[in-house]
Amino acid sequence: MKPSEGRRRIVIEEIQPQVDAGRYPAKRVVGDLVEVTAAIFGDGHDHVAARLLYRHSSQRKWNSVPFSELSNDLWTATFPVDKVGPWNFTVEAWVDHFDTWVHDLGKRLAAQPDPKEPTQQTTPQDIPLALRIGANHLDAASSRAKGGDAKELKLAAGQLRALAEANLPFYESPITAELEALVAKYPDLSFATKYPVELPLWVDRERARFSSWYELFPRSASSVAGRHGTLKDVEARLPEIAAMGFDVVYMPPIHPIGVAFRKGKNNSVTAEPGEEGSPWAIGAVEGGHTEIHPKLGTLADFDDLVKAAQEQGMELALDIAFQCSPDHPWVKQHPAWFVHRPDGTIQYAENPPKKYQDIYPLNFESSDWRGLWDALFGVFKFWVDRGVRVFRVDNPHTKALRFWEWCIAEVQAVAPDALFLAEAFTRPHVMYSLAKGGFTQSYTYFTWRTDKPGLQSYFEELIKPPVSDFFRPNVWPNTPDILHEQLQTGGRPMFMQRVILAATLSANYGIYGPAYELCEGRPAKPTAGKTGSEEYLDSEKYQIREWDRSSPLSIAPLITQLNKIRHESLALQRNESLHFHSCPNPNLLCYSKSTPDFSDTILIAVNLDPLHEQAGIIDLALDKLGLPWQGSFEVEDLLTGARYQWHDQWNYVALNPSVMPAHVFRIVRPQKA
Repeated sequence: MKPSEGRRRIVIEEIQPQVDAGRYPAKRVVGDLVEVTAAIFGDGHDHVAARLLYRHSSQRKWNSVPFSELSNDLWTATFPVDKVGPWNFTVEAWVDHFDTWVHDLGKRLAAQPDPKEPTQQTTPQDIPLALRIGANHLDAASSRAKGGDAKELKLAAGQLRALAEANLPFYESPITAELEALVAKYPDLSFATKYPVELPLWVDRERARFSSWYELFPRSASSVAGRHGTLKDVEARLPEIAAMGFDVVYMPPIHPIGVAFRKGKNNSVTAEPGEEGSPWAIGAVEGGHTEIHPKLGTLADFDDLVKAAQEQGMELALDIAFQCSPDHPWVKQHPAWFVHRPDGTIQYAENPPKKYQDIYPLNFESSDWRGLWDALFGVFKFWVDRGVRVFRVDNPHTKALRFWEWCIAEVQAVAPDALFLAEAFTRPHVMYSLAKGGFTQSYTYFTWRTDKPGLQSYFEELIKPPVSDFFRPNVWPNTPDILHEQLQTGGRPMFMQRVILAATLSANYGIYGPAYELCEGRPAKPTAGKTGSEEYLDSEKYQIREWDRSSPLSIAPLITQLNKIRHESLALQRNESLHFHSCPNPNLLCYSKSTPDFSDTILIAVNLDPLHEQAGIIDLALDKLGLPWQGSFEVEDLLTGARYQWHDQWNYVALNPSVMPAHVFRIVRPQKA
């Protein structure tokens, strides 16, 4: 079949960034310069020109910026994003006849006989003809221009014709850079090729890229032993958490807890009188996902907490867990939203052999799926209206993926600055699908990446396109559900090591406290000679805990220092510059992060062995640090304040885990005169 216009000669391919051929938006943050690359080429030797078109969804007209050629038909252009929300971009390219003419004229002029030679000079007849052709190009550009530019182009065309009529024995080039730039403002797009897809881009606020999360259970926040904590108690703790350098305070579900099949201490199937049950068994006679547990306080207390967190420079993150206790009002009001077994009972949650009789999953194949979707969106909308902009979503991979794509888009239509953290410890394709569908950040496999090859290969996957275009890792060394065997056996040095790794490998990280800073490592089911389960003994999931935050075992000072370093270092606030440095010792992991101009460069060395001192020689790959290959330089350990004078490419480190399992070096650059 013949095309509608056969005179479009340019081909546009391989545009980046794009996610699944434009099915999902690539992600960036306000203030970014978005780099777009594409393969752009045509037939023959005619020159090609191209421009990048971009706009925010609130704009009707395209903005444009010219592409510049790299090599081998690859081109690049950048555009700034200064507003949260959806953007689009595409590419337009055409044969640049004027630029082709300028290039050919230059070759003709260079081929003229040297006027200083005493030989007979002849008029180069092809140059006057070429000048007349150029004048025609300028006339055409003048017809596309307006005002003074049109007049200037018309004048330049006349000057070329006059020069052609002069019939000179030798011609100097009449083309100036200013004239070329003026013509480029008014390209001939008659037969331009426009890429047929407007590629989507989603731009988040800065918190999406860089954040430090602190999780705590409100019911354990009381300063009075034996008393159920409240939202007011959490509010009283905010200054302490802010002083540690965290900027997101995350609370597990704060809703009424069901009584039916309530779980007891250490996940006992029977709750004793006075036991509080699991906060994830949401719903009771007091209400469901839009109510506050009566023992925690009121909605007015919640509003006060949101405001108090903001005054401390932090944000409050809510846990959204779309599941119900048997006492949730939805169970009676909307029975079609649940799976019913042949005996008429509702199917409770199971992960054989584990059974969760206190939780009913929602049925996303319900005949009333539209009503279910609307109700779940209504939960988000309720808390958005109360000022919440950060949500941690429980097990999103067990809900319909298309639901999340729709729901997050609906929420961000009313609150574009809303951020979503996916708690999805599941298969890679599912985790990535959730990110593509709208989740801002995601939990990761960091918890189970414990050796040097595992850590390096995993983070190298996360920081490079295509994954980095849609997936932002948020790494946690522990959660209320996960007490890794390393933390059970490695003691205080292991807690120090893992939080240093989390805080420096990823721009987004979090801890579940006070369990983490107090080095709580007791598993629920220890086995002689082996580590136990990944459940905590006396877990806050099932009971109120009292924490001695003044314990000498606390690593809160280290965490505070790490967060201070993170806030002061621009290099640690991004992931794309992460580079792993070679070291023969398998127990020493060394890596660096730098700003593009190397004004801030951080070099980290971590001892992965919690029991023994480890030493080794590190290949600094000085070009990755912005340093010359020879000479001396100074490094400052930001954890201890110690300074060292290093020389050339290879340098020695030794780390005793009982003292400090890591160096976090800043490259000290000499002050310019």
